[in-house]
Amino acid sequence: MKLFSSFDFGDLRLSNRVVMAPLTRARAGDADVPTDSMSRYYAQRASAGLIISEAINITMRSLSFQSSPGLYTAEQTEGWRKVVSRVHEAGGKIVAQLWHTGRASSFALLNGEAPVSPSGINDDLHMLHVWARLENGSYTRILATPSRAFTTQEVRETVLEYRRGAENARAAGFDGVEIHAANGYLIHQFLSATTNQRTDEYGGSVQSRARFLREIVEQIKDVYPLGRIGVRISPFADYNNVRDPNPVETYRYVSGMLQELGVGYVHVADTNGWFDRPDLPELLNIVRPAYKGTIIVNGGIDGEKAQRLVEEGQADLVAFGRAFISNPDLVRRLKEGLPLAMPITVPEDWWGGSDKGYIDFPEYSAAQAA
Repeated sequence: MKLFSSFDFGDLRLSNRVVMAPLTRARAGDADVPTDSMSRYYAQRASAGLIISEAINITMRSLSFQSSPGLYTAEQTEGWRKVVSRVHEAGGKIVAQLWHTGRASSFALLNGEAPVSPSGINDDLHMLHVWARLENGSYTRILATPSRAFTTQEVRETVLEYRRGAENARAAGFDGVEIHAANGYLIHQFLSATTNQRTDEYGGSVQSRARFLREIVEQIKDVYPLGRIGVRISPFADYNNVRDPNPVETYRYVSGMLQELGVGYVHVADTNGWFDRPDLPELLNIVRPAYKGTIIVNGGIDGEKAQRLVEEGQADLVAFGRAFISNPDLVRRLKEGLPLAMPITVPEDWWGGSDKGYIDFPEYSAAQAA
């Protein structure tokens, strides 16, 4: 089956076309440094053709989930080096997803500072997803707090923070990077005419709103070859409420821009597919005519549908998220038609917990099945 055939990703040979999607698990240690448990977690799942890391904050001004890891200090970079080394030792490939949460945050997570955003749009704070650990140890959703608009100089400085994140990713040994431009986070906020009402060169027309993303790619291509740079987009996402008034126009342009720039892949996230409202056919109709490179798809896709998407040429690779939480050997289970372990269904177990529900899921065995 084509889903399990090898695939050339830039100058990398992937052993199969099953991708581990980025999964925020909020297990970082003090100062948001990756832990030994995180190393084990990723190494357990190294049979994936490609692992896309959980979203990694590129600056201390980015934080939607307390205890999510960073990649802006030497200690964090060293922690990720240990993670990457274990994945490589297990035969896997892994790219770092570079993340800035923008307005989806709270002063409670940012040392008392206001979150930053394109335009300080704060009419919908109850729609933003921000999570923290309470004093009693419970990990729970908290209210986002008002953001302030970037100055033009701060926008330019943030572009360079993405570059430094890529430089640290390279120092840690990551095989590439994925720029997180989806799910209502900072780049997605710049792309939407609702959350971006700027009047400088980063706002207005779709070309200007996409300038932030363009400049980030242009900086990172000096760090990694373009074939090892991906961009994740979610044009129709309701998550974090960017409310793009014309996503078709926006993402036709963005797809063409990414083709022009020559990025290695576009990761099309059908975020609404998480909630049984799939948009994937419409998303591919927007992206595929303009972008001719590698496409990864994600969002509510099971093994049967994944095989069909690849066989029919609609996608080159398929990313699985929640199924990888409770099935570290997901590739084998899909290939051999083995039953999947039931994924965790309680969000409190997904984020900010202990090793339980994180690295204690067994691989398939006949005894386990019995």
